[in-house]
Amino acid sequence: MQVSVRVPAKINLALRVGPLRDDGFHELTTVFHGVSLYDEVTVSDEVGSDQPSDQPPDHLSRRFTDEGGDGPLLTIGGPHGSGLAADASNLAIRAIDALAKAAGRTPRARLHIHKGIPVSAGLAGGSADAAGTLLACNQLWGLDWPVARLLPIAQKLGSDVPFALVGGTAVGVGRGEQLDPVPVGRDLHWVVAAADEGLSTPDVYRQLDALRAAREMESADPAVDASLLTALERGDVRTIGGLLANDLQEAALELRPVLADTLRAGNAAGALGGIVSGSGPTCVFLVESAAHARDVAAALVAAGACASAEPVTGPAVPSF
Repeated sequence: MQVSVRVPAKINLALRVGPLRDDGFHELTTVFHGVSLYDEVTVSDEVGSDQPSDQPPDHLSRRFTDEGGDGPLLTIGGPHGSGLAADASNLAIRAIDALAKAAGRTPRARLHIHKGIPVSAGLAGGSADAAGTLLACNQLWGLDWPVARLLPIAQKLGSDVPFALVGGTAVGVGRGEQLDPVPVGRDLHWVVAAADEGLSTPDVYRQLDALRAAREMESADPAVDASLLTALERGDVRTIGGLLANDLQEAALELRPVLADTLRAGNAAGALGGIVSGSGPTCVFLVESAAHARDVAAALVAAGACASAEPVTGPAVPSF
């Protein structure tokens, strides 16, 4: 038996960063939005050899074992598979171990990740893999736990994993792990402009802290503009485009100045609004329609402003 789950990338329509907490994390308020750029996670109880015969030879493969000698076999493929770590830091491995521990069973399974989401891109691809692993193993192992029971496990894995479990659109507070769904009045069309290489999320937060310290700025408690939530509910794309906001954007631009060229190129191509997504380096642009998305994506690529540009829609949710 095998189970496959597609989990969408997330973008942040607003990301407000508050003060650094005692636990080393920043207080956040954000608006998460799932978009139709997917990682697919497939789990199977047929573990087999360390190099499954049904996988192309360029797929990464590694066996993980616990103290009893049982553990998952991880294989990785897809257009962005080469950038994903095949070691114990991989969030999918941590997810299968955490769920197995909660269920009182071994984590022995074959786990394959098809990476359609760029790595270290501010799109929560690792969180998508963890969420997909929880959802797929929950079904494969016959647990049939409700998502509400999986959420506490997801929270311990990372700030974005709870949202990746549910997708759609939601306000996240705390570290982003406390969620409140947001209604959206229509499908939204976006262009996701990927960079040549990733940015380290901790590095971007450290740069933000340094910028604030240099300016002797006090970090206010973060809050999302209520006008953005109203515009989302109404499906008012022009207002949404004008309210996109990211407190990490300046820090990301300091570390990767070329992203300013990407934002200028997207806006010059007629986007309703553009923003660095999360900690970057991916930039996202809101547009009017699918046809408009294709035009803006083509303009970005023609201008050499990004490594790739892909039209997507949202809100998107995980699907089996």
